[in-house]
Amino acid sequence: MPSEYDGTEFVDADFQLHKTRAAATLEGAHAQSRAPTLEELDLKAAEAQQKLAELKRLQEELERQRAALEETRRRQLEFQTGRNEVIHGITHALGLLEEAEFEHRREAEQMSKAIADLRAALQKVEAIREETWTKENFEVELTKALTAIENARMELNAARLKFEVLSGKEQPLAERAAPRDTLSALLGGRTGLAQLCKLGLALTWPLVVVGLLALALLAMLVLGR
Repeated sequence: MPSEYDGTEFVDADFQLHKTRAAATLEGAHAQSRAPTLEELDLKAAEAQQKLAELKRLQEELERQRAALEETRRRQLEFQTGRNEVIHGITHALGLLEEAEFEHRREAEQMSKAIADLRAALQKVEAIREETWTKENFEVELTKALTAIENARMELNAARLKFEVLSGKEQPLAERAAPRDTLSALLGGRTGLAQLCKLGLALTWPLVVVGLLALALLAMLVLGR
């Protein structure tokens, strides 16, 4: 008796696989060649918009980082320039003040205080050690350094306002030490009529006494004859 018919016995598996792959390829080619649908365009537009938003966010983040770096660089440059400026200015000021203190004893107390304040400010500025700064304390240390420099600059400006020798407006010592005219020196700067009379009497009374003695002697000689 013949066996029951089995359709799978005459199916070529390789042929069916090749046929399936060919159909998929044909379908993919058809999909690529056909015009995109509205849904596909909307999806691609949304994806493009998302990418643009992400790129914009990255750009803004990079701009913030760049601005922060530029601000840090500006502050660091300000620190370096300010420190050199303050050190040079205070060193020069100290030299002038120390010389002026020696020449002007009457200003010794005020100048001594100014020198002490400037020395303290200079020590604070010179004590800054940039090489010891780390990433963790960089901003804090930079702020402290700028504060120290600003305080030192204020001390220097205050000293310049108080002592003319720092601004170059002080009268030369030779001119200040030059004697005033004899009359003004004797009168202490006062030239009133009463003072002039007193001065005239002080200068002429010895002559008057000598004249009176001469007249008395002459009279005695005449009477003695």
